[in-house]
Amino acid sequence: MLGGGKMKGGETMGGGGGSGSSSISPLVSFVLGAAMATVCILFVMSASPGRRLADISAWSNADDAPPLPLPSLAAAADSNDSLAAANVTVVAAPAPAPVQAPAPASPYGDLEEVLRRAATKDRTVIMTQINLAWTKPGSLLDLFFESFRLGEGGVSRLLDHLVIVTMDPAAYEGCQAVHRHCYFLRTTGVDYRSEKTFMSKDYLEMMWGRNKFQQTILELGYNFLFTDVDVMWFRDPFRHISMGADIAISSDVFIGDPYSLGNFPNGGFLFVRSNDKTLDFYRSWQQGRWRFFGKHEQDVFNLIKHEQQAKLGIAIQFLDTTYISGFCQLSKDLNKICTLHANCCVGLGAKMHDLRGVLDVWRNYTAAPPDERRSGKFQWKLPGICIH
Repeated sequence: MLGGGKMKGGETMGGGGGSGSSSISPLVSFVLGAAMATVCILFVMSASPGRRLADISAWSNADDAPPLPLPSLAAAADSNDSLAAANVTVVAAPAPAPVQAPAPASPYGDLEEVLRRAATKDRTVIMTQINLAWTKPGSLLDLFFESFRLGEGGVSRLLDHLVIVTMDPAAYEGCQAVHRHCYFLRTTGVDYRSEKTFMSKDYLEMMWGRNKFQQTILELGYNFLFTDVDVMWFRDPFRHISMGADIAISSDVFIGDPYSLGNFPNGGFLFVRSNDKTLDFYRSWQQGRWRFFGKHEQDVFNLIKHEQQAKLGIAIQFLDTTYISGFCQLSKDLNKICTLHANCCVGLGAKMHDLRGVLDVWRNYTAAPPDERRSGKFQWKLPGICIH
């Protein structure tokens, strides 16, 4: 036996008597017992590698235990063999979705989104263009909106399709306070916050910039009806635009035939369909800026209309001033008029004065009984500063 065997010479194990033997035997027993326990643990864990981390964590203090080593490749293989033996299907994690590169920024900013929200089902928008001078309270933009509110036949619903193009940050901020569809046309070289004198360098730059922007709208596949903000809207003008017209433009002077090139155009009220003919026409129109240097876009339209119609076969309709009227050739029949433009009138103050008088007359006209309205008794206040 481990504790009672005899050594050579009759001495007992320990060589120091009974006290030495009693101190060594418990120590040996403890070491042997711990070794056997460790072997058992390792045996159990090798039989169930999938539980190894759980068993160790259960035996250790979670707060004080050092991080556990990752399982070896051999242990992972053992784990897969055990799962296969248990007939367990291992489902691979799905591959991560490929990261898509962000879409390139549009050179037009949010223009396409603004157009999409404002357009009719046939991709038509109404547009006007303003700067800070025209957005101040009581200025032209207020009169413009008021004409829609006073108008007849549901003309106010057309505001849902109106895009206001602003030329400076202050005008854009003012637009957002009163309207849903605003676009800030960023330009360089000209301060558009103030009123521009007719035919000044900045005025010409503004008008040709407007013309180029209209070309962009066509290139994006939208039809547009452009209206100056000094046009009062009383009835829906679309019913007077021919379905066969590629371009329909208002007239300073209308001679009776809507397709005669002898009419004098005014670009302040202009409808254009997006098609190959109109895109070619606009390219030639822009080139005309340099062919006829110093002319504004309306004069250049008049100078190229004959050659472009012959070249492109484009259909140009000149709108009858009985319905699409202006101060140049005033319609006096309030029962027929749809829009009234403060053309042939220079200066913001003069336009404001006469247009306020126009709205006063229209307000009284719409408030009158139908018989009085039909009688023709209502007439514009004449003369004004410009209206006559």
